[in-house]
Amino acid sequence: MADVITYREAVAEGIAREMRRDTSVVCLGEDIAAAGGVFKTTVGLLKEFGPERVWDTPISEQAIVGAAMGAAMTGLRPVAEIMFSDFLACCWDYLANEIPKVRYMTGGQVTVPLVVRTANGGGLGFGAQHSQATENWALAVPGLKIAAPATPADVIGMMAAAIRSDDPVVFFEHKALLATKGPPPSPDHVVELGRAAVVREGADVTLVALASTVPLALKAADVLSGEGIEAEVVDLRCLVPLDAATVLASLSKTSRLVTVEENPYQGGWGGTVVSIVADEGFGLLDAPVRRVAGECVPLPFADALEEQVIPTAGKVVTAVRALAAY
Repeated sequence: MADVITYREAVAEGIAREMRRDTSVVCLGEDIAAAGGVFKTTVGLLKEFGPERVWDTPISEQAIVGAAMGAAMTGLRPVAEIMFSDFLACCWDYLANEIPKVRYMTGGQVTVPLVVRTANGGGLGFGAQHSQATENWALAVPGLKIAAPATPADVIGMMAAAIRSDDPVVFFEHKALLATKGPPPSPDHVVELGRAAVVREGADVTLVALASTVPLALKAADVLSGEGIEAEVVDLRCLVPLDAATVLASLSKTSRLVTVEENPYQGGWGGTVVSIVADEGFGLLDAPVRRVAGECVPLPFADALEEQVIPTAGKVVTAVRALAAY
């Protein structure tokens, strides 16, 4: 394999590794077969595995996720693609009301081992209906696991864990990260869901980030380092399961917390993280907690306006400076 792999190539590679390992893994979605996916994240799968295992579907999110649910309940491990995460709203009954409840309601007799992959988030000027970060939608539903990798290696490792999971996983692939590059992981690489990563060590403030906000937080940390403030950056990687222990361990060193999320402030995952810290780590804090989040408005098309709405490295730097001075 090449020395570097892009995030979008890592999606196809992660799926292919599991399809080679387990013949019950199948893929379905709009334009995922011959076209290789609208974001080129399924290139090569049809050629390697054929139309028996890689299915192009009609333009119906309900049909895609409904078929995946039935397939998962009867012995397959489907990987279903919803082209944009905004379109999860079109199959929300399946995703919120049916799939996450089957295992519970059958007393464990029936599992639904499926992955719903979707292109998530803003930063590319796709407008209000194609740019939302929707992790917080799924976070409100008990019974779903939520994965949102920030690097190509994590895409591959977390895809393996997601496909092998006997519970349903919503797998958010960030559109603004698709062209980013990183080293490819070893052939047997698996990243356990619910295990955060400390991607930068620091002693002065903890920045908790996810997906696209991880590189933002790292960029902010570099700027702050030049001012004598050393930020520790925690990449959550998953929202369910949520690795609160890693956040609290970091706080025990830094005593200051900033969450950096693309979800709107209202109902965003940062609120959950902050409430856990208030419950379980209040004594660790030497300053108020701060949330850098998306604004509670529909996302604009214009780049200059979109930048006002979603988090930036500059907004993180500003928040941390205020906390450092507290």
